[in-house]
Amino acid sequence: MTSLQWLLLGGLMVLVLGSGVSVVYVKHENRKLFMELQGLYKARDRLDDEWGRLLLEQSTLVGQGRVERLARERLEMVVPGPTEVVIIKL
Repeated sequence: MTSLQWLLLGGLMVLVLGSGVSVVYVKHENRKLFMELQGLYKARDRLDDEWGRLLLEQSTLVGQGRVERLARERLEMVVPGPTEVVIIKL
């Protein structure tokens, strides 16, 4: 073999070795990003669960009966009688 052929063979070996290293690196990054994605999915699911609980709590807190009861107890409000209601016509 001539020196040119040895040089080409050496260059090809370096390229093959570099290609192998890059494949391993890309595979590693892919696995790392996949694990991060799975963690984000779990966080999203936890937040969805919490959002559902908060919506349920909100609907409980703003229920008509609760608001009316709190108005009577804390603010001493009462429903006006028919004679106390004044309708204004424009």
